[in-house]
Amino acid sequence: MVAKPRISFEYFPPKTEAGREKLLNETTPALNELNPEFFSVTYGAGGTTRDTTLGVVSAIGATGIDVAPHLSFGGDDEETVAALLETYRERGIKRLVALRGDMPSGMGAAMQLVHANDLVGFIRERTGDHFEIEVAAYPEIHPESRSYDSDIQFLRKKLDAGANSAITQYFYNVEAYFYYLDQCAAAGIDKPIYAGIMPITNYQNLARFSRNCGAEIPRWICQRMESYGDDLDSVRKFGLEVVTQLCQTLIDSGAPGIHFYTMNQVEPTREIYNNLGL
Repeated sequence: MVAKPRISFEYFPPKTEAGREKLLNETTPALNELNPEFFSVTYGAGGTTRDTTLGVVSAIGATGIDVAPHLSFGGDDEETVAALLETYRERGIKRLVALRGDMPSGMGAAMQLVHANDLVGFIRERTGDHFEIEVAAYPEIHPESRSYDSDIQFLRKKLDAGANSAITQYFYNVEAYFYYLDQCAAAGIDKPIYAGIMPITNYQNLARFSRNCGAEIPRWICQRMESYGDDLDSVRKFGLEVVTQLCQTLIDSGAPGIHFYTMNQVEPTREIYNNLGL
């Protein structure tokens, strides 16, 4: 019998009070009915949403749901990050997503980004084994990487520093993910690498974002999406079909789990989940 894959859901911190209330009182209870392993909450470039992330994480955690804040150094010094770690520990948070993070626009060279392996080492130094630590992985390779092999070595450094597992950037090429797993295994990486999946809700926004972050949308998907024009219902249905098939292939082929980038929406993540019969 094949074990059920690990399922987790990701949010971004809402910018408005109305958005926060909807996320906490409607979206989270609905998605929690699907029994995810945990929810995660992102952290703005340079830690710009630190307080908002802390507030959302604390509110979700207070209900007894396992929730993982994203964390990076950004423009913060060690003591600020150490204090934030202690706050999370005091509030019963047991999981983190440790990232290098992005630099806020306009900051230029005023900030020095700290690599994720350094952050992982810092967390372990300050908190021991209290936190399960997730890090990022890039099956289609980080756009700033020097080479494919060097990117895999960066992942290995993060895991060797004490991370428990990795979550990938979203992708639509399943072959890229499994080839990446093979190459990671050949490099001596034996910790789980969970597949990050982005449901397709707004194709134009997704295409623009994908160009910036280095996630490839296969040409056949682009052609099909563009053929629908302003027919949003057809875009939605095709997006559900494509991503459901992608997830089913991942599960059937032995992926350890799926991390859904929900964009703070219940649908279509719930529809994909139900389509998979999980």
